[in-house]
Amino acid sequence: MTSGAGRRHHGNRHGRSEEARLAVLEAADDLLVEKGFAGVTMEGIAARAGVAKQTIYRWWSTKTDVLVDAFLQDADEDLTPSDSGDLAADLRAYLRQLALFLGESDPGAVFRALLAQAEHDPAFAQEFRSRCLDPQRHRDRLLLERAVAGGRLPADLDLDAETDQLVGPLYYRAVVSAEPVGEDFTDTLVEAFLLRHVGQGGRAVRHEGPVGRSGAPDPTRALARDRSSAAP
Repeated sequence: MTSGAGRRHHGNRHGRSEEARLAVLEAADDLLVEKGFAGVTMEGIAARAGVAKQTIYRWWSTKTDVLVDAFLQDADEDLTPSDSGDLAADLRAYLRQLALFLGESDPGAVFRALLAQAEHDPAFAQEFRSRCLDPQRHRDRLLLERAVAGGRLPADLDLDAETDQLVGPLYYRAVVSAEPVGEDFTDTLVEAFLLRHVGQGGRAVRHEGPVGRSGAPDPTRALARDRSSAAP
């Protein structure tokens, strides 16, 4: 769900209960953006959604539970990468969408609020990792996994390291430096990745040595530059 857009509804497939649930999730998103995490209450969510507070408590115990489900639904809808068979185009599209989601959308604000909450709530931190961060990590590396399986990337590709180099700068800017991320920035990350690992004709490059010695532009320099500029 991008900034300014409403949560996508799915008609009457699940009846009024589903409509009420979706209204609650959208209300939680909106209130967090308007008032911050501390300003979100179950009473406020109920009033904004136009449902009884008891209705919310049938599904969720706390406002954090509501916000987690709101994030999960939005991430599943907006951040599941498409696979057109064109790795370069798919990576560009995914990184552009991820940058918009993290930096400019209501769900991105929810993500940042939940991340901050996890920093000083160890019990919630475990839940947040298992329910939110781990599935998002899977989405972030899914295109690379598919490309390796299809022979479009080297079989020995370090998926974790390459995923970090592709999406790490986006998370850093969204969570730490608050710098905007334009398409030029995301496309540069993709081009650097492709130079390292995809040869002419779309064939996978055979690695002759450790990753990062190909002489291609290193997107981690952008992250290091961000850290340097953000340092006091």
